[in-house]
Amino acid sequence: QVQLVESGGGLVQAGGSLRLSCAASGRTFSSYAMGWFRQAPGKEREFVAAISWSGGSTYYADSVKGRFTISRDNAKNTVYLQMNSLKPEDTAVYYCARHRQAGTVVAGTIPQQYDYWGQGTQVTVSS
Repeated sequence: QVQLVESGGGLVQAGGSLRLSCAASGRTFSSYAMGWFRQAPGKEREFVAAISWSGGSTYYADSVKGRFTISRDNAKNTVYLQMNSLKPEDTAVYYCARHRQAGTVVAGTIPQQYDYWGQGTQVTVSS
């Protein structure tokens, strides 16, 4: 069983930064692409960023491109999301997730492509 635990959320002013972490249990972390999604109140869960199993390829939603950076440390079973120049519209619960297919190099941008999810961490950006 895979467990994903997010941390690093909080309250920040517009223009500020946060770094989210997602720690994964299990020995197969390095074989799977990982993604970050977010969900604001009353809205659908939306794709934020994804990273291939090796870390060699990354993908971003247009709304965060140039501001957010996804990375991973396979030795620590952890994926990160560095968020800079935060805006009030970035306010949401952020979730990390593991792609269903081991070894994929294709970006997974829809939730159905992921099988394991963390519990989420709240990010609130004040104006």
